[in-house]
Amino acid sequence: MRAAVVVFPGSNCDRDLAVAFEQAGADVTMVWHKDSTLPEGVDIVGIPGGFSYGDYLRCGAIAANSPICKSVADHAARGGYVMGICNGFQVLTETGLLPGALLRNAGLKYICKTVGLKVETSASDYTNGYDAGDVIDIPIAHHDGNYFADAETLAKLKGEDQIAFTYTENPNGALADIAGILSDNRRVLGMMPHPERAADANHGGTDGVALFRALAGALTTA
Repeated sequence: MRAAVVVFPGSNCDRDLAVAFEQAGADVTMVWHKDSTLPEGVDIVGIPGGFSYGDYLRCGAIAANSPICKSVADHAARGGYVMGICNGFQVLTETGLLPGALLRNAGLKYICKTVGLKVETSASDYTNGYDAGDVIDIPIAHHDGNYFADAETLAKLKGEDQIAFTYTENPNGALADIAGILSDNRRVLGMMPHPERAADANHGGTDGVALFRALAGALTTA
């Protein structure tokens, strides 16, 4: 598996994501946001958490217009894999690679804690290391994680099994408790919680490991 991790000004989880990919067996390249092309032969692009451009204007909005995002969108259009975590999820909604938007948390406060996530589907290369209905513990760290979509989009996400994860106890007001969603072809994943922060026992948990291993298994056998 060949992975690229995009780095924006303000990214702070880029190295964590790269390490999680590497521990799953990936060859990882860090890509600066001003680059206009992705490395040749990349299987998956990771958009990491953090505060790209200081979250000015609107979270992820400036990053979505960086030169590299055109290549990320082209990669996704060709059927490539893209995973956006936290600020990366915000970037993916701003680029239109995923529907909906991430609004200010309902309590208007930054939240940083470990939460329970319910795996809503195992029918994706990201989630097939779990069983649907599993509850896993994954950290969150966000100020704008309140997922919103119109009724039609929400019905489509539910009807087509595109909700990847939900919160067992909603921390931010997200509609339908949504913590992560999949694209129509199930190759783009956006999620607010940080699986890369739950990939090392020394950091307090390993419930995120199965996601990276499942992805590596799918891409190395494809």
